[in-house]
This record gives sequence, C-alpha cells and structure tokens, in this order.
Amino acid sequence: MTALSIFLVLVLLLVVFGLLFRLQILTSIFSGSFTRDIGFSNRANAILMIVFMVVGGAAFTWSFIDNYDKMNPPIASIHGHALERMFWTTMIILGIAFAITQVMLFVFSYKYQHKDNRRAFFFSHNNKIEVIWTLIPAIVMASLVFAGWKQWTKITGPAPKDAVVLEVMGKQFNWLVRYPGRDQKLGVVNYRLIDATNEFGFDLNDKNGLDDFTAGEIHVPKGHPVLLRIRSRDVLHAVYMPHFRVQMYAVPGMPTKFWFTPTKTTDEMRAQLGNPDFKYELACNQICGRGHFAMKLNIVVDEPDDYVAWYAQQKSFAEQNPDILASFKEKSDKLVTKEAAAVLTTAPKASL
Repeated sequence: MTALSIFLVLVLLLVVFGLLFRLQILTSIFSGSFTRDIGFSNRANAILMIVFMVVGGAAFTWSFIDNYDKMNPPIASIHGHALERMFWTTMIILGIAFAITQVMLFVFSYKYQHKDNRRAFFFSHNNKIEVIWTLIPAIVMASLVFAGWKQWTKITGPAPKDAVVLEVMGKQFNWLVRYPGRDQKLGVVNYRLIDATNEFGFDLNDKNGLDDFTAGEIHVPKGHPVLLRIRSRDVLHAVYMPHFRVQMYAVPGMPTKFWFTPTKTTDEMRAQLGNPDFKYELACNQICGRGHFAMKLNIVVDEPDDYVAWYAQQKSFAEQNPDILASFKEKSDKLVTKEAAAVLTTAPKASL
C-alpha cells in the first residue's frame, strides 16, 4: 500500500502542477504578458532537450552494454564471422551518423531557441551542401548493399556437392525434419497425401523416397557443409538459428534454401559457455499465430563419426509405416492392372 500511496501522491502532484501551469498561461494572456511566458517556455524546452539527449543517451548506452551478450551469442559457423563483421560495420556507420545528427538536432534546438531580439536567417539553397549530403550517403549505402548482396548470394547459392542435405518444413505450430536415405536424394512429396501419420506427404511411389526418414531433432556433423531445404505447409514462418547466424523465411508455395558449415559441436559449446544444459535451437522468429511460441526445435552438432553412427540408426518412413507402404503398392498394382486392361481393350484384333 505504501508504494501505491506514493504513486497516487505523485500523480496528484503532476495534476496540480499541470493545472497551475495552465492557470499561469491564462493569467499571462489576460495581462498581456504572454510574450514573456513564451520566452520562458522556450528556455525550459531548450534545457529539457539537452537533458533528454544526455539521459536518453546514457540509458541507451547502459541498455546496449547490459544486453550485448544476449544480442550476440557465440558464433558456431564459418560464414557467421563474415556476417558478424558486416553487421557491426553497418551498425558502426549508421550509429555514427545517427549520433551526429541527433546531437546536432538537440544542440541546435537549444542554441537557436526563441529570443525576442533575434530573427531567423532565410537560407534558400546551396549546391555544394546538397551534393555532399547526397553523394556521401549514396556511396556508403551502395557499398553496404554490395557487401550484403555478396554474402547473400554465397549462403543461398549452390552448396558444395558433398553437403549434408535435409529438409525443414514449418507448420502451425511445430517443425518437421526430413533426411534423404542412403541414396542421398529426397523423394517426392505431395500435399494431397498429408494426413495425421504422413505429415510430410510422402509419395512412396517414388523410389527416391523409400529410404527417406524423419527426425525429432536436427543432427548435423561438425566441419561439414549442411544444406537446409526450407518450406512451409501453411503460413509464413522463419528458420532462425542464432548461433549459426542462419535466418531464412519458410514461404508457402515457394521453397527456399540456406547452407552453412557448423564449427562447434554441442559439447564444445557447452564447455565454452559453462552450461551443461545448453542446446542449439531452431526457432520461428516470424509471428505465425497463437501457438508461435511453441515453434522450437533442438539442433545437435555431432562429431563426424557420431553423426554417421546416428544416421545409420535411423529407420525410413516406409519401414516405420508398413501399412502406408502397402497401400501405395496396392494402389500401384491396381493402376498397372487397369492400364494393362485398357491396352488389351484398345488393341486391334488379329485378322483371320
């Protein structure tokens, strides 16, 4: 109750000061001294501009330093270091420009506050200034865009031929993961075949899909390129892996991709952070509905030998669901029989 009482007292004091200030303005208007009050108001606002700049700048600096580690988790991929350099280069350039313009804004507001004996100077145009503040930002921004485009084409371009391939599909409200089998080729999927068991929509008539398997978490080998094939089953999602500096949208009807090379196993990152419970995470950072918070998936970075052992233990979707495989074979046999009958029916009869 004490805290509530103090809060109510402060609110009442603010209301009283507000009413007194309005009363002072009304008194000034009726007495004809409103001009002098405008001068006082400008001085007060000018001082508050400087106070706001100092306090706001200090609060921003404290917040930035306090949350730096949360904003910058350790990097665990090769391309992550290049992206980090590009990000901080961009932030430093923009930060310097922001600081200069904002300091000038607040200082000018204080320096050129209203005074009765001073009039503003009308400055119509200056070609040199126009060229300077147009050309320099254009060159800087073009350089940043070019650097970003270069990195973007690299991480979304063709992956190395020996890359581990897996597919990640987002749906409300979880992630599905599919790996190719020993043939290293993902089979065809068909959204018309999706049901409670066949969530990916496996088309088991495709031989490439007979050895594909699903997993409850992502496993990737350290030091080996990994190609993520990404798609969405319903709405817009986003594949976000902060430690690997991976970010790519999962767009309905438009498959996307991203490849990276992990550099630290899960155990190595746990040792580095001193956290035995640490887990790499894939999260959706695009608000996709009421259950958005649940769209998380663990990622395990294994040593190459451990990854091979894990991979060898996995059973294909067809092996785990023999009933579905049997139904596909039955439909395929019926289709073949029907096609054969149609051929016999339409074949010309032998002449006597």
